Amino acid sequence: MNKKKKIANKKHRKTRDRLKQLKVVSLSKMKKKIAPKKDVSDIAEKEVTAKTTTKKTATKKTATKKTAAKKTAAKKTATKKTATKK
Repeated sequence: MNKKKKIANKKHRKTRDRLKQLKVVSLSKMKKKIAPKKDVSDIAEKEVTAKTTTKKTATKKTATKKTAAKKTAAKKTATKKTATKK
């Protein structure tokens, strides 16, 4: 049993190594995409101007009272249990 387990582990290791090598090769062949760089200074200026122009005064909300809806208790029908005699 021990010999079979060793052989199985050996095959597993070899397969895992082979798959890892295939993955590395395929990733190296793949063309790398270059992401376009954004100009940070323009974005910062836009945010500053947007913050200053959109300032609003706070409006006061009036408090409204809500009445709680009354729930009527549903009547349960009483079921009689008959005692079984032995």
